[in-house]
Amino acid sequence: MTSIADIVAEHEHREGPLLPILHDVQKVFGHISEDAMRDIAHALNLTRAEVYGVVSFYHDFRKEAEARSVLKLCRAEACKARGVDALVPIAESQSRVKVEAIYCLGLCSVGPAALVDDQVYARLDSARLRNLLEAM
Repeated sequence: MTSIADIVAEHEHREGPLLPILHDVQKVFGHISEDAMRDIAHALNLTRAEVYGVVSFYHDFRKEAEARSVLKLCRAEACKARGVDALVPIAESQSRVKVEAIYCLGLCSVGPAALVDDQVYARLDSARLRNLLEAM
């Protein structure tokens, strides 16, 4: 299993390694714990407050593991014009899926779009969204 030290070692040579480290920690562990923040701060010679400030500033970082799968549904103007508002109730009807708004996935010409983990889904309609929700 990958450890915090392994993730830090992979990025510490980079200029500005904190964000890539935090993204990888969350990807591997599902969240960024207090212990992880402490270890990252120590490894990068930062204060815990500096690391916590970054984690709490960006809404995509979680300090606790999410029990449900997360569907990030694009709510930007292009996706609104393509009917995303009609898909929101369908997505929110699934109690095992947490629905979060995200503003622009850069897929304006093929919206409505959604993000699950690192996978992007485009041209969503009610049938495709229901299939995606079932697969989650």
